Amino acid sequence: MSKNLETLNASLQEALGERLVSVVTALEELTIVVKAEDLVSVCSMLRDNDNLHFEQLIDLTGVDYSQYGDGSHEGPRFAVNYHLLSLKHNWRVRLRVFAADDGFPVLESVVNVWNCANWYEREAFDLFGIMFTGHPDLRRILTDYGFVGHPFRKDFPLSGNVEMRYDPDQKRVIYQPVTIEPRVITPRIVREDNYADSEGFRKG
Repeated sequence: MSKNLETLNASLQEALGERLVSVVTALEELTIVVKAEDLVSVCSMLRDNDNLHFEQLIDLTGVDYSQYGDGSHEGPRFAVNYHLLSLKHNWRVRLRVFAADDGFPVLESVVNVWNCANWYEREAFDLFGIMFTGHPDLRRILTDYGFVGHPFRKDFPLSGNVEMRYDPDQKRVIYQPVTIEPRVITPRIVREDNYADSEGFRKG
């Protein structure tokens, strides 16, 4: 661990104490995990503590752990990663928080801590179905208003659930169940044992 990371680690331990569930160092990056109920207070501390001073939220991403490590992950299914930057100290940290309920994942909004979280949280809601209580305008941001489901969830069908088309009889756009048949996306050379002849040349 570099001296910079050691200093950051010590500052995090001092500021957050028992609110830290875990601290992991990998690839010269620090990832801290805290409980969902501590999220907003921890974020405020990370921003306001002069020894940390993470004044900028770079990104916020949802994660679905349902198939992580071939299903070896134990614990809640959904998490949110907050990627933070301190311009003052020139260091970064990743904050990870797990939503307690897999069926209806909910976390508190951090819009009042970092205003730029607004659209990031909408994206996590749209793509993963993670709810953010206290968000001023939580609605889809990338998919259509009539979209069914959350496309970044591991169990979301590749072809989706519904399709949209223009109906000339009704003279409007309509939604209907998907009509695309499931397709094998494995390359043909892998699917067919005799795709190449004995000399390795492709058959015509």
